Amino acid sequence: MPTPPENRELSPFTGWTRAHWEDAADRLLLAVRPYASPRHGLVDLPGPRPSWSGARSDGLEGHARTFLLAALRVAGARGADPHGHLARYAEGLAAGTEAPGGEEPESWPLVTDVRQAVVESASVALSLRLTRPWLWDTLDDRTRQQVVDWLLPALEPSPVDNNWWLFGLTVAGFLQDAGIETDRAAGTIERASAAVHRSLDRIEPWYVGDGWYSDGDNRAFDHYNAWALHLYPVLHAHLSGDQDLLARYGPRLRAHLDDYVHLFDANGAPVPYGRSLTYRFAAAAAPWLGALTGHTPLTPGATRRLASGTLRYFLDRGACDERGLLTLGWHGPYAPIVQSYSGPASPYWASKGFLGLLLPADHPAWTDPEEPLPAEHTDTVRPVAPAALLIQTTAADGLVRLHNHGSNHVASDPAGEDDSGYARFAYSTRTGPTAPTDHADNHFALVVDGRVTRRGPATPAGTGPGWAASLHTPLPGVRVLSATLAHGRAEVRAHLVLGAPDGTPVRQTGWATTPDGPTAQLHAVHGYPRAAGTVELATGATLQSATHPGVTPQGGPHPSAAPQGGPHTRTAALHGTTGGPESLFVALASLTAEPDPAPVSTLAAVRVTGRTIHVTWQNGTTARLALDSLEPAARTVE
Repeated sequence: MPTPPENRELSPFTGWTRAHWEDAADRLLLAVRPYASPRHGLVDLPGPRPSWSGARSDGLEGHARTFLLAALRVAGARGADPHGHLARYAEGLAAGTEAPGGEEPESWPLVTDVRQAVVESASVALSLRLTRPWLWDTLDDRTRQQVVDWLLPALEPSPVDNNWWLFGLTVAGFLQDAGIETDRAAGTIERASAAVHRSLDRIEPWYVGDGWYSDGDNRAFDHYNAWALHLYPVLHAHLSGDQDLLARYGPRLRAHLDDYVHLFDANGAPVPYGRSLTYRFAAAAAPWLGALTGHTPLTPGATRRLASGTLRYFLDRGACDERGLLTLGWHGPYAPIVQSYSGPASPYWASKGFLGLLLPADHPAWTDPEEPLPAEHTDTVRPVAPAALLIQTTAADGLVRLHNHGSNHVASDPAGEDDSGYARFAYSTRTGPTAPTDHADNHFALVVDGRVTRRGPATPAGTGPGWAASLHTPLPGVRVLSATLAHGRAEVRAHLVLGAPDGTPVRQTGWATTPDGPTAQLHAVHGYPRAAGTVELATGATLQSATHPGVTPQGGPHPSAAPQGGPHTRTAALHGTTGGPESLFVALASLTAEPDPAPVSTLAAVRVTGRTIHVTWQNGTTARLALDSLEPAARTVE
């Protein structure tokens, strides 16, 4: 198929229009066709390994997630289907539900037998809901009954206590819309209504305010806010015309987007933090949903600029292989960041990013000129109080950094391992994603018997203009109160260590960079020795894009090389030792894509008095942070 020509008048930033989105959807759908079973019930995509749910479940996943893409494509075209996408999925529905749970070659696993089928039931149900006039209403009674019987168990309480509750909600929404009342055990409509209320009641305690949900009880704040926790309730309310629900959940989506838009780089990249990063441009689902429902702070032109920028970011960087199949990874294949629950078809949850196709072609989100993102026109340091995050963007390079003082996805078990998607102090759109086996970038640790301590769960200790702070316990009886202050591209990183034995080594790492990436700088301010040989990198060490393994940067020894963080990944580090029952360590850091950046030491003057940090930024503005005011328990060391 010929690629639509770019339109730089309508889309000066990306060149893309609605025609490009339709073209991209068709290409993705046509690419998976050779891997469908004879009756299209399963889509068995090639991959390095099956998921933990097994190959049959992976085949269902391939059908369900690509079905969602087909549904958005055809529903967005008001039923027009020149490539015949829906006919294939209609046949697959019949084949997959004919004898579910059995040994037939195309049978789907039962929802009651395989937990992953609960997830896929939501994609099937949502796809049927979106395309009802063109697919569901054309099926014979027998096939419809088979599909209903397969979906019904998804109305039961979720087997996983997180965003999974919303899969039952989504199935219920379709059954309600279709008016299905055939269940022999109880009225399906009543069961569906109960499932909706039960699901929404369960996620309510996870709403922490200002548009942010935790994905469960463990303070996991990540992209699941955008592609699940807001998506399913708001879309259900919109599709059902439930104004009461929309009045409740719509403003939450608007509030979330007010922060969320700042997490996208000028190059289109979302910040790679959290889990399931292989869903990639599903990150665009929430901005599209805001435009679809009217609950958004973004202009139509900014919405399309964000979404098109994100889709192009991944497609232009090898997200699809030579066959046109989405791979398990970030840019291209990258196994270290892939969760064990992911199989070859898992990346097709990215289909949610095509939600904008539901907007009519004459909607302003498609017809207004693109407008710049916040990262493109303003330096921003934005605290996100409920999640204890700090967003830092710079207009000179369009780069976004996310400082994490409250998002966790870890158990409280002291022997457990950190999750690299949540435990780092900072993430950016131009570095990472780093792997669990990498040397931890942006990490502060004690070094005990040659091993660095993990961060573990971080307890928020406050946010304010230009700063965020948290408390963690790396060892029994030892606490670390940490704070980040930011301005422009400069970061002040402070760590107050309480209760550690005198002489305990500590290590602060900086940004992990690659030869073709941005420049990272790390500079000791207070608490780290300045004498040569006492730090892994000399004070003020700079990692530039010209740095290669085996090449020592001028003025300092080798940086550490991360084994799986990408080719030639390098991470700078500062070392020190504790002195007495409390020790304060302060460093300046910077990450920038500006050419030939000035040393980070010129960006701020930092002075420490007791437990108070005084900063004078390069432009003359000042900041003061008293660590005593953040954590009352830190005032006294037992």
